Amino acid sequence: MSLASFVAQTICSFARILTGVQARWLGCKPQSVQRIYFANHSSHADFVLIWASLTKKLRGHTRPVAGSDYWEKSPLRRFLIHQVFRAVLVDRKRSGGEDPLQVMRSALDAGDSLIIFPEGTRNLGDELLPFRGGLFHLAESHPQIELVPVWLANLNRVLPKGQILPVPLICTVSFGEAIHLQPGEDKEGFLTRAREVLQSWAPKGEEPLE
Repeated sequence: MSLASFVAQTICSFARILTGVQARWLGCKPQSVQRIYFANHSSHADFVLIWASLTKKLRGHTRPVAGSDYWEKSPLRRFLIHQVFRAVLVDRKRSGGEDPLQVMRSALDAGDSLIIFPEGTRNLGDELLPFRGGLFHLAESHPQIELVPVWLANLNRVLPKGQILPVPLICTVSFGEAIHLQPGEDKEGFLTRAREVLQSWAPKGEEPLE
């Protein structure tokens, strides 16, 4: 077993013990189908928990999308993000130049699945933030790929902002039914629908207050 494989196995075990995570495949099955998993974003540990909730086979070709500004800061972070998670890194502070979606499209062209957070930033409020346009553009350029909503519940309570020790609560990762971009659907309509679909998979008690 390689060092990266050993670390990956250790991280998955630690994540399950720390959060008591329960993976709920409610609208789809853990099949080897190319997908974009799009999820709500409330903690820096979100992609780790989704990644750890996948089967070992699925993890082998599922890559989280993460910010290079954070993960390139130290040798340890670089090892984790490149060798263990095999993430697709984007420059969130770019002032121009390369399209950040191109690295995601290249990963999809290579047959990988992605984990993305359409809100674009951590959301500690009660309601999902408006989705950014990346999910639409990926759906438009790769219409055959399943778009699977993933709702993470309680992770922001297990690892609250500013706290070191975790709170003993059960986290759930709910995988919903896949959607696709519909013929003639425009960007605004699609992003609104995708946001509503994701919200619909929130367990009772996790819905935002209107």
